[in-house]
Amino acid sequence: MTSYRDRAEAGQVLADRLTALIGQTDVVVLGLVRGGVPVARVVAERLDVPLDVLVVRKLGMPSAPEVAFGALGPDGVRVLNDMVASQLSPSDIADVQRREQAELERREKRYRAGRAPLDLSGRTAVIVDDGLATGATARAAVQVARHLGARRVVVAVPVGAQQAYEMLVAEADQVVCAQRPPDFGAVGAYYDDFHEVSDDEVTEALTATA
Repeated sequence: MTSYRDRAEAGQVLADRLTALIGQTDVVVLGLVRGGVPVARVVAERLDVPLDVLVVRKLGMPSAPEVAFGALGPDGVRVLNDMVASQLSPSDIADVQRREQAELERREKRYRAGRAPLDLSGRTAVIVDDGLATGATARAAVQVARHLGARRVVVAVPVGAQQAYEMLVAEADQVVCAQRPPDFGAVGAYYDDFHEVSDDEVTEALTATA
């Protein structure tokens, strides 16, 4: 499987697979905060459509935060992976959710400063992330987009696990995944540069494409 130099190159590869959307006036590209935003920026510029952000927080297992038992989105949307969540007590779930809800609200306040609340009524929402591991965050993002009125929801990622891809095919109207390696590990393994994206990078991307 091919590695991407960085998220910008991944965005270029992804944009090549989304050219059918060029010229459609109802399209908005939504970068999942934070790692999806640099990818989404390139896609939005190539398609010549608006860029916005969708803040979704993964709910990680207390003993292994990288393993998601669910995710949160704006407007009180919560998605649980029942098979994983059933291993936790209600109080454990509540503790993680309280912490992630606070971070979601902080990011919403930071990134939506001066911007209208996200309204996807009648639009085609293209949800972009830098990769799919469990798919829990992207699944929550699809449900959030529908909750916000999206007419059609497309999930687009440069690389992802086959199982996560199949789960999302059942949730979204279309899933575009450039690579689905059979022995998928961590998303970062498919990038030469996979630095942690900062709040400033997200803000700069939104300003540049406004």
